[in-house]
This record gives sequence, C-alpha cells and structure tokens, in this order.
Amino acid sequence: MFFHPMDFLIIIAFLLSLWAQFRVKGTFNKFADVPASSGMSGAEAARRMLDANGLTGVPVEHIPGTLTDHYDPMSRVVRLSDPVYFGNSISSLSVACHEVGHAIQHKVSYPMLVARHRIFPVVNLVSGVAPLLLLAGFFFKMAGLLLIGIIFFSAAVAFQLITLPVEFNASSRAKKIMVQMGFIRNHEEKGASKVLGAAALTYVAAALISVLELAKYIMIFRGSDED
Repeated sequence: MFFHPMDFLIIIAFLLSLWAQFRVKGTFNKFADVPASSGMSGAEAARRMLDANGLTGVPVEHIPGTLTDHYDPMSRVVRLSDPVYFGNSISSLSVACHEVGHAIQHKVSYPMLVARHRIFPVVNLVSGVAPLLLLAGFFFKMAGLLLIGIIFFSAAVAFQLITLPVEFNASSRAKKIMVQMGFIRNHEEKGASKVLGAAALTYVAAALISVLELAKYIMIFRGSDED
C-alpha cells in the first residue's frame, strides 16, 4: 500500500520536475546577460504591450524577488520581479510580456483562463482536504473515503491540466507581439522561445506528476474494491 509500482514513474516525473526548475533558472540567467536590441526594460515593454491592447488601466508593479512575476486577475495588476522589471535583457522582456499575455487573455475572456478562474475556488477548497481523505481511506480501508479523496484530487489535477494551454497561449501571444512591436528582432526570437519554453516545462512536469498520482490512487481504489 505504501509503495506502488506507479511510484517508479512518479519518481521519474519528480526528477523531471527538478530538472525543469533547474533549466528555467539556467535559461533565464543565460539570456538575462543578453541585452535586447530595443534597449527597453521589462517594465517599459509590459506598459507598451498593455496600452497597445487597450489595457491602459492595468498597472505594472514591481515585486521583490526573482522569478516571482505574475498577473493578478483579482486586482488586474501585472507584477514583475527585480531582474524583469528593471532589466533590458531577452529574459526580462520575455517574462514581462508573458505576464501581459495573461492580462490580454483576461480581457478577451480566453476560454481556458475563464475555466481556470471558475474552477479555482473549488480547487482551493478541496485540495487541502483531498490528502487527508486519501490517507484516511488507505489506513482505515474505507473505499468511500478513498473515492471522495480521488474525486477531490481530480479537481486539482484538472486545474493543472487547464493551466497548460493557458501558459502556452500566453507565451504564444507574448512572442508574436514582442516581434510585431519591435521589442525584439527576428534573430532574438529564438532566445525568447527558449526562456518561455523552459518556464512552460515546469508546468508540464507538475501536471505529469499529478496525473500519475491520480492514476495510482485510482488503481489502488480499484484493487481495494475487488478485495
């Protein structure tokens, strides 16, 4: 019960996740040393991209730290970390424009982003309860609790799967607009793709771990149901 054949795959996925995190930091640092030909900072690029898409009311704020960048859909604010806000590198512009990509998604009601926003309250409610139900189901051999835990955990997995197209779409929007507006030149697009691609891989790895864990729980449930 405590060690399942699926755990081998989960361990591999976990190692992939660690590698993805290492890669995103390495790729960001590599292209943080490559100035963009436009000379713009991440904050300037974000502001121009927002204004060009009719989002003049969305502020760009500085937030401490590194790779803490995000778009806050509740406050409708783009927040950029130290090296992104002030930096003028390929990495800075790529990350800044990616976050603006989320703001644009919000404006146009991109379906997968809408779905993620709607499922978030449910996930926020059940994600903390799911592990307790799963543990209780395992220890007390209560198939009912185990099933409820699986259903709750499925909501969290669905959230991570929905996140994938949201992140890829934001990056696609960012790369396209960065070139169109002259933030980067065509020969710099490859570097931007590497930065954004490395970041996307972390989401893929996290989703893979969750899917494998869900498959493990389902297999255990089916086994207990047959006993």
